Amino acid sequence: MDTGNFSAADRLERLPVSSYHRIIFIIIALAFFFDSMDLAMMTFLLGSIKAEFGLSSAEAGLLASSSFFGMVLGASLSGLLADRFGRKPVFQWSIVLWGLASYLCSTAQTVESLTLFRILLGIGMGMEFPIAQSMLSELIPAQRRGRYIALMDGFWPLGFVAAGVLSYFLLPLIGWRDIFLVLAVPAVFVLAIRFFIPESPRWLEQAGKHDAADKVLRGIEARVKASLGGAALPEPVRLPRSVTPPGHFLSALKQIWSPLYRQRTTMIWSLWFFALLGFYGLTSWLSALLQQSGFAVTQSVYYTVLISLGGIPGFLMAAWLVERWGRKPVCIVTLLGGGVMAFLYGQSAVFGGNVALLIGTGLLMQFFLFGMWAVLYTYTPELYPTSARATGSGFASAIGRVGSLLGPLVTGLVFPITGQGGVFALGALCFAIAAGVVWLFGMETRGKTLEELTETEMLS
Repeated sequence: MDTGNFSAADRLERLPVSSYHRIIFIIIALAFFFDSMDLAMMTFLLGSIKAEFGLSSAEAGLLASSSFFGMVLGASLSGLLADRFGRKPVFQWSIVLWGLASYLCSTAQTVESLTLFRILLGIGMGMEFPIAQSMLSELIPAQRRGRYIALMDGFWPLGFVAAGVLSYFLLPLIGWRDIFLVLAVPAVFVLAIRFFIPESPRWLEQAGKHDAADKVLRGIEARVKASLGGAALPEPVRLPRSVTPPGHFLSALKQIWSPLYRQRTTMIWSLWFFALLGFYGLTSWLSALLQQSGFAVTQSVYYTVLISLGGIPGFLMAAWLVERWGRKPVCIVTLLGGGVMAFLYGQSAVFGGNVALLIGTGLLMQFFLFGMWAVLYTYTPELYPTSARATGSGFASAIGRVGSLLGPLVTGLVFPITGQGGVFALGALCFAIAAGVVWLFGMETRGKTLEELTETEMLS
């Protein structure tokens, strides 16, 4: 079959989802999982670190926010680099950086050095998250794209739970420094990315590297065919083409603020900011707040892990619903559900800390909030063309990390004044604002190829 006259999108979209696609998914999702463990670990270690260094609530909030400051820098830079130089090399170097930074955290003897190393760790994590979603969205066909990206995000609550289990068993034995050392080991996973994950053919094509794109596509087609037992592949079908020639380093940033994409960018930046302001303002402090309510360290870690288990059915439900209901309605429902449950969780913590009520409302809160994460990572890369997808995803993530940065700081300042009830009411308000923005300005992307979404915007 002569495929020379067909675009990368034509050839990728007609492929059946196969075991080869699932291998790519597993590798990218595992990188996401290890990154998430590092990010989530501060939730479980903050109480111990706060006690060792004698930190005030505001100082502990600043330390918890430090990695998010790094993530703002990493997410902003990685999108521009990936749209200019490719997805794969930026993805690889992001993992090397967070692995090195996690090791450095294990050597910290002062809160100042730990804060600096957490910033470096945040830069690596901030680089990895938006590139992972861009790579996966460009390699998985449209009919399964939403489900696979939502499932990838499900490795975030799994990473959160794994971080809690690890800290529960290891924290009393080896202390928080050696836990960071353990978390540096998975950085060797970069080798799997180097050998098994291809560069995005869509990116190679829009960058003018047609021979390289064809070579990668032939490799993908051969592997898919082999995974199907040698069965013939479907004929390509011509799809709308949206190939923007490469420009200068900041051309992608200019593109996401062009009249064609301005409303999408405003909507998705607002969504990320308010959703992450609420989420990290609450979850970064879950274990520490429980300790301040009278629970022992190991008991608070146990309850935080237990509550986080609600995120697993949450992301699974969202992964199913994004292809049934669509991205927009699922996003609104998960935000509103998370807001209501966050408010009720705060009230249950206030009124005597009833354990059954605390766990029940906490489980439902994480069910909705991790479902929200699944939609966020599915929705964002679909809003932009290949020439600006990583930049659009990266800057949306960066704006969200500004919210992440402010969240723990605001919690540390508000808690002494309003108590837990006020903290969780503020988080609920953030989720309600984010839901309103999506309801008013969001568009639906379900079932459309990435090129069709660009074409739709150009014709509107």
